[in-house]
Amino acid sequence: MKAKQTTIPYRPLECRPDSYAGWYQQGNLLRTTQQYREALISYEKALEYYPNDYWAWYKRGMTLEKLGRYEEAIVSYEKASEVQPNNYWAWYDQGCVYLEQLQEYNKALDCFNQALTHYPNDYWAQYRKGEAYRLLENYEQGISEFNQALAIRPQDYWTYYRRGDCFSALGKLESALVDYQKASGIKPHDYWAWYRQGQILRQLDRLHEAIDCYQKALNAEPQDDYAWYEQACCQARLNYKREAIASLEKAINLYPEIYIDLAKNNAVFASLWQNPQFTKLVNC
Repeated sequence: MKAKQTTIPYRPLECRPDSYAGWYQQGNLLRTTQQYREALISYEKALEYYPNDYWAWYKRGMTLEKLGRYEEAIVSYEKASEVQPNNYWAWYDQGCVYLEQLQEYNKALDCFNQALTHYPNDYWAQYRKGEAYRLLENYEQGISEFNQALAIRPQDYWTYYRRGDCFSALGKLESALVDYQKASGIKPHDYWAWYRQGQILRQLDRLHEAIDCYQKALNAEPQDDYAWYEQACCQARLNYKREAIASLEKAINLYPEIYIDLAKNNAVFASLWQNPQFTKLVNC
């Protein structure tokens, strides 16, 4: 049975409608029950009575984020930072909006630098600095930032994974492979690190090892068309015809409009083009 939406009483404001604290506390309660539009109204009423309150500006920004109003959230976080320039949270959350929602990576870096000025050993701001540099394609600096993040939290999956992405983009395949291996050591059943190992090993022409990694990726995510197709490429290069056709079939069943053309035109499958099973598969 569907639960009724919680209705928040306005009793604290019945006697004192000009109460900053009443509006602010009501905004917090509405936000925690995911009534974001009503929470926004309450925070704005609180700010009418106390326009220099850090927390009302900050939580107004959080609420606007939930409503998908990211530019307005930025303005609210900026106001909070003006009121308390030394407070970490508004800088950090502002940076996250620039990084993840607005894709304004240089502005994100400015915010994370400010956050780290006030909380120097914060893993998350450090990690997201690395992400901003990675997305700016400044891979060397990204690696440097991820190194600092790992000094704070040595066993973090995502830092190894993203540092591996930077190494891969720079063509440093062996270093990338080591990082993806460390990531899969931390999260043994995670798809992404196994898949990326498969890709790197395929580039290094270590095809048997690549197939092993693709298989581990597929154990975690059996419906992944990329891994089935790339595994088929490795098997075809090793002249494992039956296995290559079986893997191709999995990819084609998932997305025939993509993989039938690739199977017919990728020269890695040339040894299969006259095979009756292959012909039947791509002409179904």
